[in-house]
Amino acid sequence: MNEAIKQIHFPKELKDFEVARKRLVFEELLSTQLALLELKNSYQNEEKGIQFDKNVKMSKVINELPFRLTKAQLRVLEEIDNNMEKQSAMNRLLQGDVGSGKTVVAMCAAYKAVKSGYQAAIMAPTAILAVQHLENFQNILEKLEIRCELLTSGITKKKKEDILERLANGEIDILIGTHAIIEDNVIFKNLGLVVTDEQHRFGVKQRTKIAEKGKNPDVLVMTATPIPRTLALILYGDLDISIIDELPPNRKTIETFAVNKKMTERVNSFIEKQIKEGRQAYIVCPLVEENEELDLKSVEALYEAYQKQIFPQYQVEYIHGKMRPKQKDEIMANFKAGKIDILISTTVIEVGVDVPNSNIMVIENAERFGLARIASITRKSRKRRLSIILYFKI
Repeated sequence: MNEAIKQIHFPKELKDFEVARKRLVFEELLSTQLALLELKNSYQNEEKGIQFDKNVKMSKVINELPFRLTKAQLRVLEEIDNNMEKQSAMNRLLQGDVGSGKTVVAMCAAYKAVKSGYQAAIMAPTAILAVQHLENFQNILEKLEIRCELLTSGITKKKKEDILERLANGEIDILIGTHAIIEDNVIFKNLGLVVTDEQHRFGVKQRTKIAEKGKNPDVLVMTATPIPRTLALILYGDLDISIIDELPPNRKTIETFAVNKKMTERVNSFIEKQIKEGRQAYIVCPLVEENEELDLKSVEALYEAYQKQIFPQYQVEYIHGKMRPKQKDEIMANFKAGKIDILISTTVIEVGVDVPNSNIMVIENAERFGLARIASITRKSRKRRLSIILYFKI
């Protein structure tokens, strides 16, 4: 180590520097891996986790679904099922592309926890996505006599007090919500499973805080961000990893086009053609308001242009994170119902709200978004072909 430090600062030759760097990189990787292994072993050696009932079969949920699960989903469910039936607590990362069916896997796991006598918590990064999860869970699980409820910061004080009381009494089986779930006054009677959707949107402390609301509950964290398995083992070495590497059949293709402003007229003609055929469009941009220092498109400026100049004949609306939750939910509900032709938005829409009729998305100033962010934004249409147009400032 002393020699490596000496050579990286005062190398006699370039080769000496390269050897020293490799030595230091190796130590850093080794230290990280040892720390993660120690953390993983501490999970396994600490007080026992929950051993869920082996007689509770996830097939009950699977039989209620209006579609067939893929082989990858079934494989992952078997891994989770085996994990939940062990005495040690589950700490598992579930990775899968947008539309691969992670939510239904979480639903099956929550069913097993509830029918084994425990409660489940599903934490989503936004109220819009939490509402969508609630609808999906209720459509299937209410038939199996499982009570689901929604908790977000936007609900009234009276309703929140009622939810908290029923949660503490065990009258709510699955609580779905946003960061509001980790507040101190949210008390579960018997929390057995914690599911975090879009795990990269939450800090470690937030994920830990919700897990501490139960007595060593099973933890399932989900992500759609593509992570190579070798990298995942380094980043999440303290977690077991399940990967849904198969998409449902009949999934439509996604076509992506990189353009500049010279093609604006063609892009607008394409949008108009799609709207005339009964489709809807998203326009995504990086700013809410105009900024003199940044030459970037803003939601409010684009809304004015689209509504008054480009597409005055169509219903145009906008949405961004500074709006009240109730207002955002109302706009998304109208868009989902087909009452809005073009929705102009910031990345507030990135977290998976499913609007099957939208088949075109224009992303302004695409150079301002990373690949993971663009992947998150473009998850809107699963039943139709999706065309993505990326405007670059070139």
